[in-house]
Amino acid sequence: MTAGAGEHYDDLETRSAEERARWIAEALPRQIANAKMNAPAYARLLADIDPADIRSVADLAALPVTRKAALVAAQEEDPPFGGYAARPAHEFDHIFQSPGPIYEPGMTRHDWWRLGRFAFAAGVRAGDIVQNTFAYHLTPAGMMFENAARAVGATSIPAGTGQTELQVRAAAAAGATAYVGTPDYLKIILEKADELGIRLAIDKALVGGGALFPSLRQYYAERGIRCLQCYATADLGNIAYESQAMEGMIVDEGVIVEIVRPGTGDPVPEGEVGEVVVTTFNPDYPLIRFATGDLSAVMPGESPCGRTNMRIRGWMGRADQTTKIKGMFVRPEQVAELVARFPEVHRARVIVERSPDERDVMTVALELDEAALSGAEPERYGKTVAEILKLKGTIRLVEKGSLPNDGKVIDDRREYG
Repeated sequence: MTAGAGEHYDDLETRSAEERARWIAEALPRQIANAKMNAPAYARLLADIDPADIRSVADLAALPVTRKAALVAAQEEDPPFGGYAARPAHEFDHIFQSPGPIYEPGMTRHDWWRLGRFAFAAGVRAGDIVQNTFAYHLTPAGMMFENAARAVGATSIPAGTGQTELQVRAAAAAGATAYVGTPDYLKIILEKADELGIRLAIDKALVGGGALFPSLRQYYAERGIRCLQCYATADLGNIAYESQAMEGMIVDEGVIVEIVRPGTGDPVPEGEVGEVVVTTFNPDYPLIRFATGDLSAVMPGESPCGRTNMRIRGWMGRADQTTKIKGMFVRPEQVAELVARFPEVHRARVIVERSPDERDVMTVALELDEAALSGAEPERYGKTVAEILKLKGTIRLVEKGSLPNDGKVIDDRREYG
């Protein structure tokens, strides 16, 4: 079965547990051998591992976990991909740069990031016109979802970010039927359309890059828009996705997901919250036991939609303090850089909250001693905050010693339902 035929993207989605285990037993040793042979970083990390011994999800627990910090360090020594790619940089179609900076490869061939499976589950088909509001500049999200639309035969409007009025007019003129982007931004587009008196034909929303809060999903439903979310990263592509059953997130057929105790590689019992660790079967970028830093848990049973792969509960926070704000990661090391820029700043704390109109609100609290605080202006720090964090927020200057002494530099106060 191919995309566009029947109720499922392909026959992989409805395999029995035994069929999936047999496939893994063949594909997993092959992928580990590929990584050892073609990716120098894995040639070192897996030097003592015989690929033939790794034939199941349980066997993976014997392998080391690769963390994003190690990937960044490796890329600094061996740019652009740190030895984790299985082909040289010039053989990829794209080289992307995400905040960190972290470099990721990309290919334009059919469904390379496997997000076509999510698009199909969300109801996107040939004949749909997709307003893609993810960024196309350096970061890969725009291209990832364009690739997904192409995989199911849909047409893309490469709208990118910002310019809300132009977004509305483009969606109306082109007859956009589906939205792709962060959960918040569609609401802004709809409100602008209401203000302009323009009726949009969007009835499907495919979102990622941030939490989809229940109240926001309900807002879209009341406007006749079914909003589904996926869990994907620039490094791994699609990890898990919602179907129209909307009961948990179904693990993609091109990855293995483990839930491990944070800070370790030890799997936790089913249902226990832990860190998401992913092994991808992408032959070009064979990340093995790659730790996402995200928290989730395995759900029992299968989805009512008929897809049989394991389900997870979706994004449940961070195993570390790295946090997504307005679709962008903010990392503790960025907060440390902010403090280092100003001798008078002793500590900083990024606080993220949810506004009544369903938007992320960021406040940056900076601790100054009494002498520096007297007469200091928040505007002095705003440009540097935007430069380092890649986001604008409210700057709050506070007296030295007034921030909680709990080691926390990023305080996520949003409620996830």
